[in-house]
Amino acid sequence: MTITSHGEELILDKERALFLPQHKLLAISDLHLGKSAHFRQAGVQVPATIAESDLHRLTILIEKYNPATLLINGDMFHHGLNTDIDEFALWRKKYHELNLLLVKGNHDRLSPADYSALNIDIHEPSFCLGPFCFIHDAPQCTEEELYPISGHIHPGVSIVGKAKQRLKFPCFYFGEEYAVLPAFSLFTGLYNIYPKKSERIFAVTPKNVVEV
Repeated sequence: MTITSHGEELILDKERALFLPQHKLLAISDLHLGKSAHFRQAGVQVPATIAESDLHRLTILIEKYNPATLLINGDMFHHGLNTDIDEFALWRKKYHELNLLLVKGNHDRLSPADYSALNIDIHEPSFCLGPFCFIHDAPQCTEEELYPISGHIHPGVSIVGKAKQRLKFPCFYFGEEYAVLPAFSLFTGLYNIYPKKSERIFAVTPKNVVEV
């Protein structure tokens, strides 16, 4: 789905990604690589294919939009180094020419040397481009004229179906003061958003993105 925000065209993709055509920038939030491996190390039976699936979806997005820059808006990594991070390192070599930026989130705790080895450019606490300011948590920006785009809360919305069943989907939130991206990883929970009349919510369904 294509929308206009603050004078710029934005593409909301059903793979839980935001593309800014004018800047050739693909943005996602809350990738949480390493989360499944971290749970397995703790003895929790979590499928080993979660990171592989998320990276496959990311590959599809890169092939689709051919961005010059990939921006991870916080919580790229869930914990320390583990087998999921090793899998990402192999993926990164395939796209070594892609400019990869990370706005650090509360789970991003690797050492500067680790980020450098993965060819990741760190921005803290935010990365600003055009009329937007990407920041992981606390959607506020020191440059007041910019519109913050955050992540962190894993926004979701409930929709009542024709059979009166209640379905819950990830969503993009665009309020008057800030926006929130959906969590990219499939291995995350959802925090329900209850929009006001002046706010826009876009549900991410299995087939497309729809405004609700």
